[in-house]
Amino acid sequence: MSKDNSPISAREAKRLFAGLKGAQGLLLAVSGGPDSVALMWLAARWHRSLARGPRLTVVTIDHGLRPEAAREAREVKRLATGLGLPHRTVRWRGAKPKTGLPAAAREARYRLLVQAARVAGASHVLTAHTRDDQAETLLMRLVRGSGLAGLSAMARLTERDGVVLARPLLDVPKSQLIATLKRAKIGFADDPTNHDAAFTRPRLRALLPQLAAEGGDARSLARLAARLARANAAVEVLTDGAERFLRLRDRGDAPQAGVRSFEAPVFAALPDEVRLRILLRAINAFGHEGPAELGKVESLLAVLDQAIAARPRAPANGRPALKQTLAGALISLAGGRIRIAPAPARRKS
Repeated sequence: MSKDNSPISAREAKRLFAGLKGAQGLLLAVSGGPDSVALMWLAARWHRSLARGPRLTVVTIDHGLRPEAAREAREVKRLATGLGLPHRTVRWRGAKPKTGLPAAAREARYRLLVQAARVAGASHVLTAHTRDDQAETLLMRLVRGSGLAGLSAMARLTERDGVVLARPLLDVPKSQLIATLKRAKIGFADDPTNHDAAFTRPRLRALLPQLAAEGGDARSLARLAARLARANAAVEVLTDGAERFLRLRDRGDAPQAGVRSFEAPVFAALPDEVRLRILLRAINAFGHEGPAELGKVESLLAVLDQAIAARPRAPANGRPALKQTLAGALISLAGGRIRIAPAPARRKS
């Protein structure tokens, strides 16, 4: 039996959860599917081996999209109770969108999980994303033309509203989790939407066997995502340094509150990827219409470059060489400086 099809041992589980031993509390997101049920069972076994560890709480999010969801939540509660873990079900209430349902459900799920973590006094939310999920996420973002940050796929640890989102199973194949449950004789639910070709992820999932035959299996794709994440982290450090450099150049000028401003010629000399990130950070910091789309920022950078090349040192009191809004931020070029500030609120029609 290959390692990918063998149950996870107690020793392996200890390694998977080792970094979480000092957490204030862990909230386990358990839907009833094999991955999350395995997460709950492994976490409970690990917790029992500790002399003292963080409190575990199990939460199931019922999106209200399938009639079977309530029954699955009750089954999770039964399993959690058998493991000595407290459980509660949280429902996504209100109208559901007719388009973009998977993204809306995902956003609602994380919002509700963070709220539940606060109620439970948990510092971390644990989700059961696997190596297979990582490979699928990379493929989804690849076909959408994501940038380097998007192609890094899912991080092991992220933060949302003061709560840490942890994915301890990100290097574990789904087959190993199923083998673990079979060995423990624990049942699990099968969400039919995971096989519904109306959604992008299941369609891409169906292609994985063909990719694997060419050497592009989940292990290879997840490894690629990890390498891209490493490169992305390096570019983030370079961007931090470039922002500090731009601020140092402005030491003689008093900074304006609510405005990001820097010398256009100096900005133009920086690498394109770094400049894109500087613009993205500033627009997202001062804009009031949500995160800016990478493609639109790329178009903005091209227009900025043309304007800088045409009027590199225009008089400070002259007409702006460029003035446009993006994601609720106002970007202008005047007097040899790029200025990013909140855009005026749109007039209500």
